[in-house]
Amino acid sequence: MKAGARIAITNACRLLTAATFVLSGFVKAVDPLGTQYKINDYLEAWHLAQYVPDILTLAASVAMSAVEFGIGICLLFAIHRRATSRLLLLIMAVFTPLTLWLAIADPISDCGCFGDAIKLSNWETFWKNVVLLAFAVVLARRPADMIRFISRTNQWIVLNYSALFILAVSGYSLYYLPQFDFRPYHVGADIRKGMEIPPGAPQPQFETTFILEKDGQRKEFTLDNYPDSTWTFIDSKTVQTAEGYVPPIHDFSITRRDNGEDITEQVLADSSYTMLLVAPYLELADDSHLDLINQIYEYATDNGYPFYCLTASTDRAIERWRDMTGAEYPFCSTDATTLQTVIRSNPGLVLIKSGRVIRKWSHNRLPDEYQLTDRLESIELGRQPDDTTASRVLSIITWFVLPLLLLTLADRLWAWSKFVRNKERQTKIYKLLKRKKMRKKIVAGNWKMNMNLQDGIALAKELNETLTAEKPNCGVIICTPFIHLASIAQLLDQDVIGLGAENCADKEKGAYTGEVSAEMVKSTGAQYVILGHSERRGYYGETPEILKEKVLLALKNGLKVIFCIGESLEEREANKQNEVVKAELEGSVFNLSAEEFKNIIIAYEPIWAIGTGKTATAEQAEEIHAYIRSVVAEHYGEAVADDTTILYGGSCKASNAPELFAKPDIDGGLIGGASLKAADFKGIIDAWKK
Repeated sequence: MKAGARIAITNACRLLTAATFVLSGFVKAVDPLGTQYKINDYLEAWHLAQYVPDILTLAASVAMSAVEFGIGICLLFAIHRRATSRLLLLIMAVFTPLTLWLAIADPISDCGCFGDAIKLSNWETFWKNVVLLAFAVVLARRPADMIRFISRTNQWIVLNYSALFILAVSGYSLYYLPQFDFRPYHVGADIRKGMEIPPGAPQPQFETTFILEKDGQRKEFTLDNYPDSTWTFIDSKTVQTAEGYVPPIHDFSITRRDNGEDITEQVLADSSYTMLLVAPYLELADDSHLDLINQIYEYATDNGYPFYCLTASTDRAIERWRDMTGAEYPFCSTDATTLQTVIRSNPGLVLIKSGRVIRKWSHNRLPDEYQLTDRLESIELGRQPDDTTASRVLSIITWFVLPLLLLTLADRLWAWSKFVRNKERQTKIYKLLKRKKMRKKIVAGNWKMNMNLQDGIALAKELNETLTAEKPNCGVIICTPFIHLASIAQLLDQDVIGLGAENCADKEKGAYTGEVSAEMVKSTGAQYVILGHSERRGYYGETPEILKEKVLLALKNGLKVIFCIGESLEEREANKQNEVVKAELEGSVFNLSAEEFKNIIIAYEPIWAIGTGKTATAEQAEEIHAYIRSVVAEHYGEAVADDTTILYGGSCKASNAPELFAKPDIDGGLIGGASLKAADFKGIIDAWKK
């Protein structure tokens, strides 16, 4: 597949998944209690509900919405692409089998993945998750193909702002009421119309059963045989007894607790206002605004508005509520699930007129005497609020979408203006980097006089296994003492790791006891040889003429030469480094033809920074490397200079290698002590991946 098509597919998967997760997280956040109820449905299906307190399920509801929304935002803006795609894959790998179980076992009617906003059957949810799982696999395999909408430096703003926003949405919805009400009892809904069944549609059958107790005996009753007041109400439930068209509202009924009268139609048909205090469970209801509830009841009584408390609580709970609050309003029975659907507050207040929902209030925002100043017909509270769905959507756009959009535009404009401002400099750097890319990048290890044969073989094996499994992003060479060469050559994959010697003789053959010729080095299987190292120059008096002979013999025998040059501390302090390196090149390798010079790798080693604790800065190293390349260009031309690999050989470690290797004229390193441990050496090699 072509790169363009692959990137297009990846980003299509990313945007579709992001939209799904943002929507799913948001609709859960605007209705955290609804999500909590769905979590409780799961727990009941697994027979675990009694072991998990409500505070934990509510916390799980808020956390779930925040995580889903956060993943969606991270995907949308391509933030932490690798971690986000892996987390997404893990989530889908867990939830796809779970929804398959839901589809097969059908323990609950729907999974609630989009709350009440979009109802999906369990099988529809499963196939949706199959598609999302496929998208997650694509994203996990190609996270780098996701195009960023925000720079790394500003992505923390998006993450923090999104987290604060979604938690604020959940907090607002918990304290007041959901900003968006997707249920059939939303403000403006006509309850009677929601209960209608189209003509000719098959009608489902429902039966409400009441559980009552008398003299320790519990029995179930229907409306047809509801007993007298000597029986104590325990619970009620509404079940569907026959299939058929199910209207949006199918389980709304109001039955007076004092006489068992069904007053549903009476309440819905009343052309005046009716106030419904909705408390699914009085024993769990918030009791911090009891005086205000009583004041509202008195207001309703004074103005002739019916006031009922709808609950699914037992008679004992009702009596306790009466004792605690002094409530004089009548209590009615309604199914608990229905009441939780009507309003996400316990208790909450619902105002209806002619069966239409006019307003809703949570227990934290009940109307007070300063609002109830006149009859409802004459004041604002008697009319539907002006904050329509469109205005609430506009509010979300204003407070969340627009700031992120402006941030994204500013971030992209800044990136573009920065590019324009630095275009000329970037063009020069691009050319340098392009040239550098053409040159071979190399990390070479110089073992020096260290390790016996067995230890050397062990180290070479470890390096070979590691780098064969994880292909390096550069050329790798190990230069070993003579005793290791033949043994190590047999175990190395020299397509991955090249082998070199640390020296060779300046004579072709003859009575030179202790010397090793270039031909002998080549016969072991080695490909490279280090010549001109400062230790050979200093300890063994190797002159430019001797090195010239060594270079010629090495090339004659098919070896590539890593030729070392560099200045001492005294020469550096005297600012003679340029003169020194130029003289060393002219004295030993500039006699070669341009074709022969292609087999020379230059290694600049500041002698003053080797084993002394001093370190050349990346800028110092780049400066002298650039000078060396210019000297090569003077002698052989720009093309040869651009193609010449120049290594840095001054105390290069994993910690400073990325900074050094990022310089345009530094093509790698000649590594001493750090090459004697596989982990340390690989750390330097991996600098080319950063």
